[in-house]
Amino acid sequence: MADSSFDIVSKVERQEVDNALNQAAKEISQRYDFKGTDASISWSGEKILMQANGEERVKAILDIFETKLIKRGISLKSLDAGEPQLSGKEYKISASIEEGISQDNAKKVAKVIRDEGPKGVKAQVQGDELRVSSKSRDDLQAVQALLKGKDFDFAIQFVNYR
Repeated sequence: MADSSFDIVSKVERQEVDNALNQAAKEISQRYDFKGTDASISWSGEKILMQANGEERVKAILDIFETKLIKRGISLKSLDAGEPQLSGKEYKISASIEEGISQDNAKKVAKVIRDEGPKGVKAQVQGDELRVSSKSRDDLQAVQALLKGKDFDFAIQFVNYR
């Protein structure tokens, strides 16, 4: 019998991020505390740009956006938001969506699997994902449970379970 396997990835559905951004923009345009403040959130290339006329307001925009991401099932670990910066008369926050597991992070996950996972489970890095394989499907489920219990500083999902 062939080995069973699954892949560990860190992917974000771009359409869901876009939907969350549009919902946040709509809420900002309708909220009373943002009336007449030129507060906005929008795509700027691959980055998300939030701007307002005060540091507290731009932080509030980030908070609204984070809330919308959570409602859409996107982990905040994949959002990399900078600090508010003064640009002319406006404060701006630039944020990006992190995708893919870096080599260092993949090695951290593989080390956890080797050290704490069941024996006979193999993990190998393949580009920006990690393939975990074993003869036993029960061992693979144990690895998934182990990794779900760990708190990594990046989002992980399990795909291609065969």
